[in-house]
Amino acid sequence: MSDIAGNIHFLKSQIPSSVKLVAVSKTKPVSDIIVAYNTGQRYFGENRVQELMDKKDLLPSDIEWHLIGHLQSNKVKYIVPFISMIQSVDSYNLLVKVNSEALKIKRVVDCLLQIHIATEETKFGFSMQELNENMKSENISNLKNIRISGVMGMATFTCYKDQVKKEFGYLRDCFQSLKDNYFKSSDYFKEISMGMSGDYEIAVQEGSTMIRIGSLIFGERQHQE
Repeated sequence: MSDIAGNIHFLKSQIPSSVKLVAVSKTKPVSDIIVAYNTGQRYFGENRVQELMDKKDLLPSDIEWHLIGHLQSNKVKYIVPFISMIQSVDSYNLLVKVNSEALKIKRVVDCLLQIHIATEETKFGFSMQELNENMKSENISNLKNIRISGVMGMATFTCYKDQVKKEFGYLRDCFQSLKDNYFKSSDYFKEISMGMSGDYEIAVQEGSTMIRIGSLIFGERQHQE
């Protein structure tokens, strides 16, 4: 068994069956993705649209691709026809753009609302104030070609586990508040995407339904210039 296959089997043995494992394949070659695919892995996450476009046609069509990196509006049209989920929707304008492109091809695209939960200013995401304002004005509910399936967040990159736990707990509370106030009757609003290679165990304890794992599956990332 290859390291990649072994790593996937190990991770799946460590998490509840209800938690989806998204294999983050950014910077990794198609050959590595095929190894993961052959172990039964179907959810893959990419950060960059161009890299995703370069890979997808070389790989099986039943892969469920998740866009997990910051998405520029001018790139939306390229991924809307096939993307399984856009996890990193971090502004109302981006939601509008995704809805507009999806409408053109009569598709409904699953999206997660990325919420800023970390101390680092460099990370993207809505504040809860922004989300509440948009939800109350029905701006978001009027977009019929997107389906808000839950929330996503990235914790601060720190060795202090208590801080990470607090941030994940906050994201879970944000999810619950949105669910109670705006999505009570929506069965599809169910995902809390949080947890990566360094903190997925804390995330699962705090209620994550979807973890995004790269280096623990594929090994350390090859850095791109």
